Amino acid sequence: MKYTQRTFVILLALTLVTGCKHKKVSLAGEEPVTASDFVEAFRPVSLPYRLTDTLINKKDNDSLAISHTIFTQFVPDTVFHKVFGKGAKLKIHSIGKVSVDKKENYLLAKAVQGTKKAVYIFCFDKNNKFSGYLPFLIPDQIPATEQSSTIDKNFTITKSILRKNADGSVSDGKDAYVFNSESKTFMLIMTDALDDKPAEIINPIDTISRKNKFSADYVKSKTDYVSVRDTRKTDRILFFIHSEKNNGECVAEIKGEASLTTSGIATYRANGDPCVLQLNFTSSSVSIKEVEACGAHRGSRCVFEGSYPRKKDAKTKQPKKKTASSK
Repeated sequence: MKYTQRTFVILLALTLVTGCKHKKVSLAGEEPVTASDFVEAFRPVSLPYRLTDTLINKKDNDSLAISHTIFTQFVPDTVFHKVFGKGAKLKIHSIGKVSVDKKENYLLAKAVQGTKKAVYIFCFDKNNKFSGYLPFLIPDQIPATEQSSTIDKNFTITKSILRKNADGSVSDGKDAYVFNSESKTFMLIMTDALDDKPAEIINPIDTISRKNKFSADYVKSKTDYVSVRDTRKTDRILFFIHSEKNNGECVAEIKGEASLTTSGIATYRANGDPCVLQLNFTSSSVSIKEVEACGAHRGSRCVFEGSYPRKKDAKTKQPKKKTASSK
């Protein structure tokens, strides 16, 4: 009997010790955690691991949230400045972990500010000390492109981009990186640049009628313009805006319907879209103003704004009338 009780106590103690050893630490609070707990909180992912720009929009699990207080215990928040700017209030979630035997751990985490999203790789050495980082995937919000990033079984990180061109062809580019433990950086070891052929912008409302007095094209350049067309209602317009600035670093694009007043002011509001735009028309131009946040339709470093001159409609040549002498 004593033997049985003693065995039970030992088994219970082992169970408690094992349970404590594998207890996961939450990273969502404000209480400090150890570097080991921080690294262990990231769930392992199998290789090869691939992430696409469509999967990055998947809703995040609240149980994987990392508070700013805990995150900045181990990683400086300056890593986000280039993409999100200084002082950005970010939501951070863990994605997974890739371990290199007796060397490093690569931690994958997602940062979100409004509609702007980015996934990073943070490298921690064998002593669980932060050693470097690499932006893993940052969606470019260009409809003609598809992005993906992969970590293969050799721990090579490849960032790929595909672009569908207007002529039906497809262009692609790749950059490959490996971690250098001596310099504590992810080094670029191969690049296959996307060709220099620009993607042609297709106006999706170009063929729709333009009988309304404000229906026209308002153009700054081939990649920066506002197109306005008719709807079935005279007090509404259909519009398409495409704007590329700063050598393509800022891309903004939106299509929708706007209510039109007699004074030439059109306002865009749509259910489920926080964006509010105002278009102010004159006989020779349209001015765009972003009234409320339209981040889902543009990059983080630009807004919908500016004045666009109205493009003159091409005049249709009339056939010459035949004279009596020409008969």
